[in-house]
Amino acid sequence: MLTLDHLTVVAPTLEAGVEHVRDQLGVEMVPGGTHREMGTYNCLLRIGDNTFLEVIAVDPEAPRAPTCWFGLGDSHAVARDWTAGRRLRAWVARADDLVRVLATHGALLGQRTRVSRGGRSWWFAVRPDGSLPADGAVPAAIDWGARRTPAPMMPESGVTLSSFTVEHPAPPALAALYDGLAIAGRPEIRPGPQCRLRATFRTPSGLRELS
Repeated sequence: MLTLDHLTVVAPTLEAGVEHVRDQLGVEMVPGGTHREMGTYNCLLRIGDNTFLEVIAVDPEAPRAPTCWFGLGDSHAVARDWTAGRRLRAWVARADDLVRVLATHGALLGQRTRVSRGGRSWWFAVRPDGSLPADGAVPAAIDWGARRTPAPMMPESGVTLSSFTVEHPAPPALAALYDGLAIAGRPEIRPGPQCRLRATFRTPSGLRELS
C-alpha cells in the first residue's frame, strides 16, 4: 500500500520555490538539507501529523549528479513548467514494502535508490532518467525505514492540508493506476488538458491554494 507522505514544489532555484510558497500560503518554510546523491537541497513545511510540503531545487554548490530525481536534471523543462504555473509538480507516497511495490511497478516508478540528508538515509524509487512517474500524476515511492517520516519532528506551521487534486487528460486510466498501486487516501482526479497538481491548505490567513 502507498500512503501520501509529502507534496513537492520543484523549483528552478530554492529561493524562488520558497518565495512561491510564502506568496501563496503566507508562511515561512524551514531549511531541510542537502541530498548528496542527487545534488539537490530543500526546505520543508509541516502540513499534517505525518505529511509535509517540500520545495526542492538543484544545489548550485553540489557536484552534478548523473541522475537527478524529480526531473531536476532537465533545467529547461523545470523552467518551462515553472513559467507555465506548474510548480507543485510531484507527490511522494510511503510504501509499506518498497521492494514488493517495485517488483510489480518498477517500470513506472523506477529503481530502489539510497538517498540521504544529513544523518538520515532512506530508499527512494528513481526512474533511470530521473523523470517524474506519469509526469507527476503518479506518486514517487519512498521507504523511510525504521525512523519513519520526519514530519512529526518538524515544527508546527499553522498550516494543514485540506484537499489535494490531480488534473489529468485521462481520469479513468489514472484511477486504474491508483487502484493497481493500492494508494490509500488518494487525491481527487479531475479532467484537464495535462497533469496539474493543486492543493488547498488551511492557513492562519484562511484557505489558500498551491499549484
